[in-house]
Amino acid sequence: MPELPDITVYLERLAPRVLGQPLQNTRVLSPFLVRTAQPPLSALHGRPVRELRRIGKRIVFGFGHIPAEQPSALGVDDELFMVLHLMISGRLRWRPVAAPIPRKLGLCAFDFPTGTLLFTEASSHKRASLHVLQGAAQLRALDPGGLELLGSSLHDFSAALTRDNHTLKRALTDPRILSGIGNAYSDEILHRAKLSPVKLTHKLDAAELARLHAACITVLGEWTERLRQELGPEAFPEQVTAFREGMAVHGRYGKPCPTCNATVQRIVYAKNETNYCPRCQNQDRLLADRSLSRLLKDDWPKTLTELEERQAAVPRSGRRARKA
Repeated sequence: MPELPDITVYLERLAPRVLGQPLQNTRVLSPFLVRTAQPPLSALHGRPVRELRRIGKRIVFGFGHIPAEQPSALGVDDELFMVLHLMISGRLRWRPVAAPIPRKLGLCAFDFPTGTLLFTEASSHKRASLHVLQGAAQLRALDPGGLELLGSSLHDFSAALTRDNHTLKRALTDPRILSGIGNAYSDEILHRAKLSPVKLTHKLDAAELARLHAACITVLGEWTERLRQELGPEAFPEQVTAFREGMAVHGRYGKPCPTCNATVQRIVYAKNETNYCPRCQNQDRLLADRSLSRLLKDDWPKTLTELEERQAAVPRSGRRARKA
């Protein structure tokens, strides 16, 4: 799922392309995309984009007044917003004017005088969404209310994180607690802070809270700048992914930790997994994997050292046979 760094760069690259430009037309291919009926999507046509902003992992287009010579059932003074939620597989593509919608992945096209913004989704589940909202009150109702980390104080961060007692992984990715963090960057933040993903928020001491707060700001800031540098000054993001070269632990199961060279481990749950370094984050102890630890029970190794010793004792031919 695109997270704060990705959404920030999307907004920065959209700004010179659509700010001040009227939305001339929308072409919707997927009937699952638009989640609101009033106002209709057509109410945005002819209105210029006056602002772009982020709410959590959502992208918000704010539209200005419709030109007086064009009729509107809503009236010229009504604020309208279009909110895109990319979810896991949704992506934005900038193409030349009137570009066709890709049949396999395409959801919608937004036509501007400067080009066409394509909204795609590489999933059959169709979780991505579009809302058209009238007025600031409707927009606020869509905000989960999580704390905006960049510029936040340690006091506000600590209050938000410890309001309830959750594991750190859950707390970091809950949009009602913190804004803009998902599965990928939460792994990177916890590795930077040297904290276990399953440690409970009420168990954090003052030093750990300060370390985690600093890690959130640093990791999100570093990756936002890195994405900008990788794109160059003008290109539009085309390769938005949760798995990037240079990440410390996320997507690196079985590979060496860049800090201590220990093997990165994982906890698998539902369709997600948490990647972590047992040595840097959990005093060399392995966290129980919901699937394997239940299967192996007492045979599940408790420490990284024990796991490595067992692996070293298995002949290479036996390892190949197991993989086969």
